[in-house]
Amino acid sequence: MLFDLRGRRRRAVQGIYLTLALLMGGGLVFFGIGGEVSGGLFDAFSDRGGGGNTNQQLEQRIDRLEERLAANPNSEATLKSLVRDHFAAAGAQLPSGQVQYPEEAKDSLRQASRYWQRYLEVEDGRQDGSLARVALTIYDANALNQPKDAAQAMRIYAEAANNTDVYLALVQRAAAAGDTRLADLAAQKAVELAPKDQRKRVERQAEQLKTPIPQGQGGTPPQQ
Repeated sequence: MLFDLRGRRRRAVQGIYLTLALLMGGGLVFFGIGGEVSGGLFDAFSDRGGGGNTNQQLEQRIDRLEERLAANPNSEATLKSLVRDHFAAAGAQLPSGQVQYPEEAKDSLRQASRYWQRYLEVEDGRQDGSLARVALTIYDANALNQPKDAAQAMRIYAEAANNTDVYLALVQRAAAAGDTRLADLAAQKAVELAPKDQRKRVERQAEQLKTPIPQGQGGTPPQQ
């Protein structure tokens, strides 16, 4: 999802990206806060230098989770853990210093996506905002590049976070996915949540973010 990064628009978008980077940054996802498994994604990556042993442990854990899911196909906790672990498996194949997932990591990302979609089908109405952050990365342009699914994940994350900057980021994602209704609703919510003396500024930012620029004329959002 690319934007023209010039003038006031550049400052507005950069501010949103910075906030989104902080909100979606490594702490909550990589240290497992709010997760269903002991430890976080950081644990899966921290011993990357050890290579095979870490990956083998992760594969064994995935196998156990899939056996558990076969016995209880509607287990939200198991589905959530499988999303996180397949995402971790993809991350283990991400070259150091790179943000673009290589082709060999795409199978793990697709598996993570499959379990995320299954989770959405069985969840009890209390959608997991922290897991939605993981899904957002799965569907990002640097991963599976599925804008509509990214916008759906961003909506869940925004509803959980319930603050202006995240709703502005949802405006961006919805616009990139071609969902003008969601972009309008997110913009309204962003303005509603903003302090009164900032609402005009937020409204202008939201309008700017509703118009994505064609590829090659902007920058990509920060990664987790």
